[in-house]
Amino acid sequence: MVAITPRVKFILTLATGFAGAAAAFYAGLPAASLIGSAMAVSIGSLLKMTRTLPAGFRAVAFSIIGSSLGSSLTKDFVSQAIHWPISLFILTICVVTILITCSLLLMKAFNLSAETAILATSPGAMAYSISLASEGVGDGRSIVVIQSVRLLLIITCLPFVIDYFSGSQTIQAVGPVAEPMPPMSFFVLFVLTLFLGRFFEKLRVPASYLLMGTVVSGAAHLMGLVSGRPSSAILFLGFTLTGTLIGARFSTISFLELKRLLKASLMVVFLSTTIAAFFSIVVASILSMSYGQVFVAFAPGGVEAMAAMALALDYDPAFVAVHHLYRILLLIFTLPLFLQIIKRLGHSNG
Repeated sequence: MVAITPRVKFILTLATGFAGAAAAFYAGLPAASLIGSAMAVSIGSLLKMTRTLPAGFRAVAFSIIGSSLGSSLTKDFVSQAIHWPISLFILTICVVTILITCSLLLMKAFNLSAETAILATSPGAMAYSISLASEGVGDGRSIVVIQSVRLLLIITCLPFVIDYFSGSQTIQAVGPVAEPMPPMSFFVLFVLTLFLGRFFEKLRVPASYLLMGTVVSGAAHLMGLVSGRPSSAILFLGFTLTGTLIGARFSTISFLELKRLLKASLMVVFLSTTIAAFFSIVVASILSMSYGQVFVAFAPGGVEAMAAMALALDYDPAFVAVHHLYRILLLIFTLPLFLQIIKRLGHSNG
């Protein structure tokens, strides 16, 4: 059997991602390019036909998503944002509930250590969890597998869940579709986002490209310098690259590792998503908001992927991005405390 070279795998990875995105788009799936690329590349990765992409592709994908997120920062943004402290407070309770319940599940039912359990179940802080694992905290392989399965299942299943409970074949937007942004305006925003994103990435700012894209594009929109959202072709590129990056994570995971931890991963996804769904119902009822939009904001997925999903489903991307960014910051500052709490709970119930 002829070995597939890294260069061929690179080409196959991109080709698989775009083919999956195109197939899902023509099949009429919700969030088609995101779901299709993620699923296709995940399968290719498990078959060892694809590989992880260079960091530059991550920067391009998340800069596109961030530039599009900023287009939602209009004059109505402030009037809407005054209600967000309520949902952010409830999100805090939701995150704590997910961390404690899912961590105890992994510790008691699957005999994982407290450190591994808390880092494997931290919702939306995959990169931070893996960075801690690389420093010797917990079992790095278990954390990567459980977090990767969680993200893939959230991305590929959540749109169908929302679509099913919406009672229609097409997920409805919560606001008017933005007009296309002039190509030159997008190019300027994109280049500036890449520059600032790289700068803040060196400072270890989480989701730096997404954050800088939102800030740069949002400021330009609020000042009236630009208007509209990147074209559908550019968004297709951003969504497809995001899905491809998610699916390519599985190229470093073996079948044996996946088989060993699949049951634990599925139970964590089910439990964490159920908890997020419950708190989403509470917030949607209190604030009279679209349940689907709140669910995307509360779902235990990564900020870049969930922001892309919000755009793909025509939900308010600023609302979703703010809640996921808040959750990342919350976890960065509180994970050490949660590690101590889980350890004590594990010992007291042992």
